[in-house]
Amino acid sequence: MRFWYFWFNSLILSSQYNPPRFVELLMLFLAIAMLAIASIIPETPYLILGLSLVVGASISILVREAIAPSPQTRITQVTALLLLIISLFGFADLVQTL
Repeated sequence: MRFWYFWFNSLILSSQYNPPRFVELLMLFLAIAMLAIASIIPETPYLILGLSLVVGASISILVREAIAPSPQTRITQVTALLLLIISLFGFADLVQTL
């Protein structure tokens, strides 16, 4: 029980310390879950939801880094751009198959 209490307190503390980063992390975890479901159950809504969560999180990360840079700004921006490009290619491939 202490294990779960520790993780729950860590989750609350991280959401209070830096809410935008917490929301971005939550969006990315949900995107991973949706894309994993889309790979198991090949239905379009899961794929669209996962890709749109990735696009939203990537744009949010880029805007946050432009407003308030962190110590690892370059790595974060490159990663966000890479995620954005991959998800846009996923959308383009999805449009071609429909």
